[in-house]
Amino acid sequence: MADTDIGLVGLALSGILVGLALVLSLVRRLGIAREMIVAAARALVQLLIVGVALGLVVEDDSPLIWTWLWLVAMVVFASWTVGQRAREVPQARCLAFISFTAAAVVTLGVLFGLGVFEPTGQAMVPLGGMMVGNAMTGTVVASRRIVAEARDKRDLIEARLALGLPSNEAFAPHLREALRTALVPQIESTKAVGIVFLPGAMTGLILAGVDPAEAVRIQIAVMYLVLGSVATTTSVMALGLTRAMFTADHRLRWLPLVEN
Repeated sequence: MADTDIGLVGLALSGILVGLALVLSLVRRLGIAREMIVAAARALVQLLIVGVALGLVVEDDSPLIWTWLWLVAMVVFASWTVGQRAREVPQARCLAFISFTAAAVVTLGVLFGLGVFEPTGQAMVPLGGMMVGNAMTGTVVASRRIVAEARDKRDLIEARLALGLPSNEAFAPHLREALRTALVPQIESTKAVGIVFLPGAMTGLILAGVDPAEAVRIQIAVMYLVLGSVATTTSVMALGLTRAMFTADHRLRWLPLVEN
């Protein structure tokens, strides 16, 4: 196995890269130096705390119940974050929770239920984090875009409703456009992996001394997990939002513009 323990000195030296970003921000007068410092400090503190907590969860003799509680906590926090980032989206937190739960059942069910990975804390926690983290971004983009399409194209939607189309058919073209917007970045990222960039999971495995062929197989499974989770969450979110934005008698509700 390769020696990947960088130690506290190595960690401190890696902070030079943050300093480089700060210098560039100051030279170019971007006005984001403070945000960079806060982001770097928060990442340091949060990851150190998570590292200690993960040490208790992923141990071989740790009860699996702690792993499930960790996954539930990630889903709850991600749902709350979606609500914060998409304030204009009706029932955002509730729909996000349902979407993340559905994605967890589908994606983790395939990977662990079919024996792709062993159902241990060491595998479930990081894979669950990959699933929730990437799905959260896609869910925010999809939900905000869906609401924006409904608000901006209200006249077209109501015209279709007036012609007798049900709400799901009247909104279908705009829903498709919103889902494409959310899914295309992940699809493009999946197409470019291995040629344009090496993903973090694969890089970490190689640095840890894992055989590159094995690292590639694991990374492929992870990329499929991410793509499946984003597709599942955005689809469930789209279905829930379509129901939330229209009344039972197929009228489009008023969607106020909310500043985030």
